[in-house]
Amino acid sequence: MASRAGQNAPSTIKLTVLLGVAALLVAASGWAQSREAATPLQALPGTPMTEMPSTTSETTFSSGVELDTGDLIEVRTFDTPELSGKLRVDEKGEITLPIGGAVTVRGLTAEQVGVAIEERFRQRNILRDPHVDIFVDEYATQGVTVAGEVKMPGIYPWSGKHSVLDFISAAGGLTPYASRTVTLSRKDREQVVTFQLQNSLQTPGGADLEAHPGDRILVTRAGVVYVVGDVGRPGGYLIENTGTVTVLKALALAQGMNKTAKFDAKLLRNSSGKPVETDLPLKKILANQAADPKLQDGDILFVPVSGGKNFADKGVTAILQTAVGVVIYGRL
Repeated sequence: MASRAGQNAPSTIKLTVLLGVAALLVAASGWAQSREAATPLQALPGTPMTEMPSTTSETTFSSGVELDTGDLIEVRTFDTPELSGKLRVDEKGEITLPIGGAVTVRGLTAEQVGVAIEERFRQRNILRDPHVDIFVDEYATQGVTVAGEVKMPGIYPWSGKHSVLDFISAAGGLTPYASRTVTLSRKDREQVVTFQLQNSLQTPGGADLEAHPGDRILVTRAGVVYVVGDVGRPGGYLIENTGTVTVLKALALAQGMNKTAKFDAKLLRNSSGKPVETDLPLKKILANQAADPKLQDGDILFVPVSGGKNFADKGVTAILQTAVGVVIYGRL
């Protein structure tokens, strides 16, 4: 019996070796199929595939925002850099892992995506105990809307921590007609923040509000009154609060009336799409014998030259032509 067992031993060893080789071939075949289904890992230009960027865009609020097509995420697999990298959500709402195939992420939060990738690694026997962290680098379809009096209004991708002022600067800055009032509306939040800008696009006290994906930034328009004719500095002047600027204040900002100016001025105001002309007795207003009328956005204050007849003959048309193309000088 011992002899026969010894004769069968080589056969048993051969069978064990063959079974082991077959198992290795099956595992290699499955790995190769998943490798073929994967797309190359996208790395940052100039950044080695095994290195993580030194600066990240982790935020406390991105974990609750659902991903969508075009969003860029960073997958970090603990102690496995070859399974880490930056991936963009495709039109199917999926990301393609370098090893593990496609994973649907549309409609999931960053935390949920991490759980889904960990489960994929376990199912494919890629890692026994994976630890995956997901950081959103860019919300392509949930950008920040910048509207109102900016030079290039539009929707700008949210890409990491940026302030409201950063997005206003990205939109080309303020137009000449912009007020200092900015309104920030949070997406899916009953929160509206309104603040006043100071000079050089600074918030009061240096405070800098952080923009979130889906936010809407609105730069409101300042009112403009035009002072034209025989004044020291004809032009358009911005008014932050309509109803607080009077005729005398507007004249003062325009450096007053010239010596050749006529005291019977005219006020043009748009009413139902048509300009309405009103006589202004400047001499009585200056002497406090008549009320000092408050001006509205778009009003045109015209001070004619004493003895001039051209403007008097042409009336409203000449005044409107004079107001066209005037320079914005300052604020009231």
